[in-house]
Amino acid sequence: MSDALTADKVMDLKGLPCPMPVVKVSKGIKEVQVGQVIQAITTDPGARTDFPAWAKKTGNEILKTEDNGDETSFFIKRTT
Repeated sequence: MSDALTADKVMDLKGLPCPMPVVKVSKGIKEVQVGQVIQAITTDPGARTDFPAWAKKTGNEILKTEDNGDETSFFIKRTT
């Protein structure tokens, strides 16, 4: 069984400073259905703490976080 996740929407947020990645995902998550997954790709180092805090506040779920050099991908499931 593969542990690869498939995103229903990919958001390239590279180069955006804090708090823009979270702001963009807050809007983008409304464009997918409950149960679907967004992949947010960011270079903002603060995103490692911002996205978990945002997910907890909004009730959405971070399924996986992947680091690739200076990029971090968050796989976020819309639950609300």
